[in-house]
Amino acid sequence: MGFRSSVVATWFLLVVLCFLSSAVVADPVPPCEFPAIYNFGDSNSDTGGISAAFVPISAPYGEAFFHRPAGRDSDGRLIIDFIAERLRLPYLSAYLNSIGTNYRHGANFATGGSTIRRQNETIFEYGISPFALDMQIVQFDQFKARTIDLYSQVKSTPDAEKLPRAEDFSKALYTFDLGQNDLSVGFRKMSFDQLRAAMPDIVNQLASAVQHLYEQGGRAFWIHNTGPIGCLPVNLFYVSNPAPGYLDEHGCVKAQNEMAIEFNSKLKDRVVKLRAELPEAAITYVDVYSAKYGLISNAKNLGLADPLKVCCGYHVNFDHIWCGNKGKVNNTEVYGASCKDPSVFISWDGVHYSQAANQWVADHTQNGSLTDPPIPVTQACRRK
Repeated sequence: MGFRSSVVATWFLLVVLCFLSSAVVADPVPPCEFPAIYNFGDSNSDTGGISAAFVPISAPYGEAFFHRPAGRDSDGRLIIDFIAERLRLPYLSAYLNSIGTNYRHGANFATGGSTIRRQNETIFEYGISPFALDMQIVQFDQFKARTIDLYSQVKSTPDAEKLPRAEDFSKALYTFDLGQNDLSVGFRKMSFDQLRAAMPDIVNQLASAVQHLYEQGGRAFWIHNTGPIGCLPVNLFYVSNPAPGYLDEHGCVKAQNEMAIEFNSKLKDRVVKLRAELPEAAITYVDVYSAKYGLISNAKNLGLADPLKVCCGYHVNFDHIWCGNKGKVNNTEVYGASCKDPSVFISWDGVHYSQAANQWVADHTQNGSLTDPPIPVTQACRRK
């Protein structure tokens, strides 16, 4: 082979190697093919459960996206809705919503006011749901057994398209978003030391739910930690002239956020142990706290309204008319209306986040940048 032929051959080899190299880079691990999502949670991920069980959530809830009340405590979509979008699945129907539901791609067992640990009070006292996590797991067991039985009866009819297939339960993504209400109940009923002592039991009960679903065939778990509860505007509604150190530099209740951080630390430690206990499970811990606190602390730089201001409702001094309700202030009827532009608000109603905030948090967690292991939700079936 002459010099010219050798150069040509070498050049050709380099081109081929470059092509193969770029082909490898351009061909990442394919996404998981989740056929369904099964969600367990509170109002942060409730897509209609509490509305089906009790009084439906009214307007102006849902106005920004659904253009009507849609069973969600927000002006639009929740983080769980953005998870469904990312996985190219339909929005989840609430398990308790019996009218016009389609469960082929999963079900949502979350209800507003739910806790991990069962509480001994009614929803009419402080808004705590009777459907704690243990009841949501019981509902899942019943759902799975009944739908498998029904599917076998109607599999050759159009009705089968509304039911999950038996094999899909092991391929589904199981999501959790609870803990905030356990802390809020603790702040109301316990000292910080008592709440701190209760935390191991609370996280163990969540771990037990994951273990149960694993025994039922579940393998992929996406577990949110709890958000900065001290930054919810409701926690400041009745506070005037707070003592030095009561609030942090962003106006959040410092001690409450510290308890949330402690809870999250224990939850993460328990998730690490779960990975050893459930050898075939892929369990992702999602740091929603950091995403939400990051949004709140950078609100001004992002061009957003004061994060402690509420979009929907009338909250002036110590007069509070909740979102969508009517009440009297100085003998004048006042309606808790929505603000003109919810998209610049972080808090929708003082307790729940706006759709814009939910989307921001979803974008900053579902890509894997705030998860352990660092994996996007589209890869959550892969054990790291």
